[in-house]
Amino acid sequence: MAGYKARVISLTKRQGHTFGFFLRLEQTEEGHLIRCLEMGGPAELSGMKDGDRILRVNGEFVDGLPHSEVVDMVRNSGPSVTFHILDEASYVQAKAQGVNLSNSQSTPVANGVAKQALKPKLCYLVKSSTGYGFSVRSNKDEQGLFMTEVSQGNVADSAGVKVKDRLLEINGENVEDSTHDQVVEKIKLAGSSIMFLLVDEETERHYQNKRLKIGAWLATLKYLPHKPRVVDIAKGPDGYGFLLKEKTNQTGHIIKGIDRGSPAERAGMKEMDRLVAVDGKEVDSCSHEQVVDKIRQSGNKCCFLVVDKNTDQMYKQGKVSPMLFLEEMMGSNELPSYTEALNLPAPVRQPTPVKGREEELKPKLCKMEKTPGGYGFHLNGIQGLSGQHIKEVVKGGAADRAGLKDEDIVVEVNGVNVEQSSHEEVVKSISSSSSSLEMLVAKKSVYDQLKSKGVTITRLLVGETSYVQVHTANTPDEEKTHEEKARPETPAEPERERTSSSSSHESLDERL
Repeated sequence: MAGYKARVISLTKRQGHTFGFFLRLEQTEEGHLIRCLEMGGPAELSGMKDGDRILRVNGEFVDGLPHSEVVDMVRNSGPSVTFHILDEASYVQAKAQGVNLSNSQSTPVANGVAKQALKPKLCYLVKSSTGYGFSVRSNKDEQGLFMTEVSQGNVADSAGVKVKDRLLEINGENVEDSTHDQVVEKIKLAGSSIMFLLVDEETERHYQNKRLKIGAWLATLKYLPHKPRVVDIAKGPDGYGFLLKEKTNQTGHIIKGIDRGSPAERAGMKEMDRLVAVDGKEVDSCSHEQVVDKIRQSGNKCCFLVVDKNTDQMYKQGKVSPMLFLEEMMGSNELPSYTEALNLPAPVRQPTPVKGREEELKPKLCKMEKTPGGYGFHLNGIQGLSGQHIKEVVKGGAADRAGLKDEDIVVEVNGVNVEQSSHEEVVKSISSSSSSLEMLVAKKSVYDQLKSKGVTITRLLVGETSYVQVHTANTPDEEKTHEEKARPETPAEPERERTSSSSSHESLDERL
């Protein structure tokens, strides 16, 4: 497509975070538009611009597809997605000229950096009734064993195994110098599941040219079916809401006793998860007291890396640490990590006039009593999707008097964080309030700046304080227990009755 060059941008996000932009469909504009880029977010750091158009999602041309289908494609991509992007001016001109955009040239970019480096791969196979669906072969003139006869749609194919992949490890054991018969025997003895470290020809040549040894520490984990989870938790009035236990007959620090409705539950922590890392630091070798101390030093926000039983078993079978997942997700091998990226020099921006003093980076806690005309605002968002903001605040109404403004971002409803809740869930939360409603909101510019700094928005930023205690105790069954508590200095408000609120979902946009 002469004169029009698309960019191929690969984005990776942390669990519980977004890609840092809104995908919009606007009545007066053609195409799927990039809007409201989050400052310091993956999208902005990759070079995305307001008004850019998405042409492809994971290689599939989407310019003519319905907006909802494109949103679903992005949401179903998981923590990583690849876009073909065209800038606004080129898109408008190409449309006016009737150019076929499906034939656009492209330049690959990954989170703002050129194409990601080649990597070996870890593949986990669970045997079916027909076996694994592959064979291994050896060549006299070629060192090593290679995959062949990979049956399409069978276990090996689904696990990422390709014909001509060279086999380096079986369940964490190097087999490069093993004979064909020895490898076949190891596979037979592996039982119902097996972990392979494989490398394709191009990747192997890449590392040979650099004279680097290939090992599991370099591997991509994108083919593995079970993944560790990064859980970011902001401490609530009653702490994080979970117990940390260490059993004398079991290795690792186990999550137990998750309180219903607690920050831990809302963030996705599960009973019997094993805690692998705290704020990016592995804790397997730490004592219970050392882990408690690390959590306490994190203050009011902590990032946990956890694995469930199946994920833990899979990683142990391959003799690799779940920390490898964190390193790959954060892009530590080739790309700046999410945290590091926030500290990179910000892109040059047009200066904005300063009104008086610098804007105070605080959310607003708005308490309102329902009037015969309702609360006097609309909730704007997309049904089924997260990210809600305030619209059509009625002048002189309850919301207006409480300080709500158009475009305020909704963070909490009656003390419960709703940033990741769907439109229906937030409407339900508001509707379940009766004569009064309490909302924690932030002005759009304040919200974006706080998020770009990695700050979790809670009512503590409004100015309220809490007293934090960390307790450890030995339970009768010789388990060590950790529980985070935060006690408010002011008495809790009485429980409120519940009823309805007004809502609106007119605009077609999705925060991604």
